[in-house]
Amino acid sequence: MSETEIILIRHGETEWNLTGRWQGHADSALSARGVAQAEALGERMKSEAVDHVYVSDLKRALHTSQLVGIPSKWQPRPMPALRERDLGVLEGLTTDEMRQKQPDAFRSFMQEGPDYQPPGGESFQQFFNRCSLAMETLASKHPGQKIAAVTHGGVLGAVFRKVLKISLETERNFLLLNCSINRIKMTQSGWQLISWGDICHLSGLNSLDDS
Repeated sequence: MSETEIILIRHGETEWNLTGRWQGHADSALSARGVAQAEALGERMKSEAVDHVYVSDLKRALHTSQLVGIPSKWQPRPMPALRERDLGVLEGLTTDEMRQKQPDAFRSFMQEGPDYQPPGGESFQQFFNRCSLAMETLASKHPGQKIAAVTHGGVLGAVFRKVLKISLETERNFLLLNCSINRIKMTQSGWQLISWGDICHLSGLNSLDDS
């Protein structure tokens, strides 16, 4: 079996990232630093031969993929399965606003574990299953090739857990950085982690962890 590499890229910093507002399927424009991050990543990716590029169909990811892809003339294909987790009634709110406006949903969201589904949204388990299927789909569709996927912090977190077989109940202790490069591969023995959280191309540019 040929090895298939997937390069996972989190979108650039957004205005809502700066204000601590949870995005989900809602959207916020890239900040000025987010644009600069994506442009810096584009320069880095010029030296990387990528066979296929996929992107979440949310605007912040699409904009990031366009900026990153300019030097390499990428032609990204939108893939809705790469979307961030749908947070339903909690989307677009800060943590404080969640406590005030959706206290029951927020309490359950924080305490009830991976099977809790916010009204109108996805449970963590449903989201994890979607992200896992997306990775399996890409690997089976393009065996032996290198794929770039421009996506979201939550997707990166789900894939990290999948590859390293980390329980969904385990508290996150790994980083999900804006415009970071995160590499995994499918081998004959299964999924393997190559590298994670690479932001050496963002010299002088801070990169926020997913909240």
